[in-house]
Amino acid sequence: MPTKPPDSLKIKQLRQIAHHLDPVVSVGDQGISEPVIAETERALTDHELIKVKIHSEDRQDRKLMGSQLAEACHADVIQTIGKITVLFRRNPKPNPRLSNLSRLGGR
Repeated sequence: MPTKPPDSLKIKQLRQIAHHLDPVVSVGDQGISEPVIAETERALTDHELIKVKIHSEDRQDRKLMGSQLAEACHADVIQTIGKITVLFRRNPKPNPRLSNLSRLGGR
């Protein structure tokens, strides 16, 4: 179910919300595996906006893994800084107690 990517104003708002978040998914030496994809799917469904920490020393590898994970989960990469990638995927029926957008006023 593809959605249109966020515009620049929405991306700016999402970056502001994500600034205060901690990473909820960690990508280790094994790279993008089925368990990592499954955990990212669950986190995106619950929170909509998440941070992912990618433990790779190579910048290009981190960027590639962030893009691959976003593609596998049908999410948008909002920002990548160092080892942290911010992913966003809107949930049509979010739980207001779990969604970072609802809890932090980003709806």
